[in-house]
Amino acid sequence: MNDGLRCMWMRGGTSKGAFFLAEDLPGDPAERDALLLRFMGSPDPRQIDGIGGADPLTSKVAVVSKSARDEVDVDYLFLQVFVDQAIVTASQNCGNLLAGVGPFAIERGLVTGLDEKTPVTIFMVNTGQIAVATVQTPHGVPTYAGDARIDGVPGTAAAVPLEFRDTSGSSCGALLPTGNAVDIIDGVACTLIDNGMPCVVLKAENVGAKGYEDRETLDGWTDLKARLETIRLQAGPLMNLGDVTEQSVPKMMLVAPPACGGAVTVRSFIPHRAHATIGVLGAVTVATACLVAGSPAADVAQIPAGRSKTLSIEHPSGEMSCVLETDDEGRVISAALLRTARKLMDGMVFA
Repeated sequence: MNDGLRCMWMRGGTSKGAFFLAEDLPGDPAERDALLLRFMGSPDPRQIDGIGGADPLTSKVAVVSKSARDEVDVDYLFLQVFVDQAIVTASQNCGNLLAGVGPFAIERGLVTGLDEKTPVTIFMVNTGQIAVATVQTPHGVPTYAGDARIDGVPGTAAAVPLEFRDTSGSSCGALLPTGNAVDIIDGVACTLIDNGMPCVVLKAENVGAKGYEDRETLDGWTDLKARLETIRLQAGPLMNLGDVTEQSVPKMMLVAPPACGGAVTVRSFIPHRAHATIGVLGAVTVATACLVAGSPAADVAQIPAGRSKTLSIEHPSGEMSCVLETDDEGRVISAALLRTARKLMDGMVFA
């Protein structure tokens, strides 16, 4: 592709990725994925011959199009491009890149910006759920400057509040796909749960960790990672995900009591590398697991009272606060949190 392809490179939350209009990419998925691998420079641990950043958090793609659905502005397909394997997967959402979808849609003319703030209703193609992103648009134009701060990102930026609707069972068909609060896999008590992101939640202490280790320690802990992968591969079929050997879900979530006044401490694997922070929908799912009576997360979490609960999810780079609304029976009916985004580059990418 000597002429290149139109691409916007954006930070969304604590991730970075390439944003494309669907109309600019090949319609055939195999052809599209081969092109994206070439763009990112995969498979190669350094992604030296592409724009990927040699990390799963910076090897992501958002494909956006005008939606034909009622009361929806745009459709958003998330694609995870593996770094060192020739794999492109659509098996999950990405709530971090989601923060960039609203600004991108306005920048590309898919949505007309309103004065001050513009709500953008987004259909998440991967799982069929809907989110609403509120974009700061003074004079109808997205601004990326602001005073909102999120852990894992230096400095401040314009706030992008995200509200998630009907995310329960997004990929697995049910919040608890096995119907159990606890399943025992290889002798370890696990909660198999999906409130926007399929996750296996287990106590860090039950796999020999403390739950407060830094990312580098966890990434270098080969025995721990091998044990988690064995559990993950068994969890996949139980979660209606089938063989997950070459999938990026379920994510593995190690929980421990909060260390800094939050609700719970989490160390996330995505799935084979330790996360520098925690994914947005992963945080929502772990927060939800904290409300499941008898679960490993509930055993270690500190839960506030009331139907509206703000749970601070502690991670290696700080915390992420999730606001969960529950019904009279304590079931989560909606989730919201704060992200930021920034346009980094708008131009052409070449294969």
